[in-house]
Amino acid sequence: MINLLETYDANELTITLIPSFHTDYQTIVWEQDQTLYVKQTPLQIIRSSCLASGASYDGRRDAVIHITGLKKKVPIPINLVKRIFAFPSHSGNHPDCHWLFFNHIGTIREIPPNLSSSHHSVVIFKNGQQLLMKETVHVLKMQLYRTSECIRNFSPTVVR
Repeated sequence: MINLLETYDANELTITLIPSFHTDYQTIVWEQDQTLYVKQTPLQIIRSSCLASGASYDGRRDAVIHITGLKKKVPIPINLVKRIFAFPSHSGNHPDCHWLFFNHIGTIREIPPNLSSSHHSVVIFKNGQQLLMKETVHVLKMQLYRTSECIRNFSPTVVR
């Protein structure tokens, strides 16, 4: 039996949000020790999680754009107090957009072309789970770097 939820808020245990086009659920959520299936889309989960943490998705996105100058595939500070930051693999509105949670990423590796025709990289999370991605290692590492800059800019100890 699967863990099917109507709604979900991203939290410290959330590793990634994977889009799904199943009739019963729109997102597969990987947490550190379980997999959940949620009727909301990944972007709906990100939006509601931002609101649950005290600000709108659009407000957080606008703040990141203003402070960092980033305009595309903008990392989102979901919860500043709990230091929950996520970044999209595509534009947040893209149906294939995965959301990866910064604190859980261990490493990103290339998949040799002879091993997979549709996947270019694998994200290895700190708990050992592995997620095959269509994006290149370069694109994902750039997103990781951009998110680290976002974290640096939004940390409470940063003086501007």
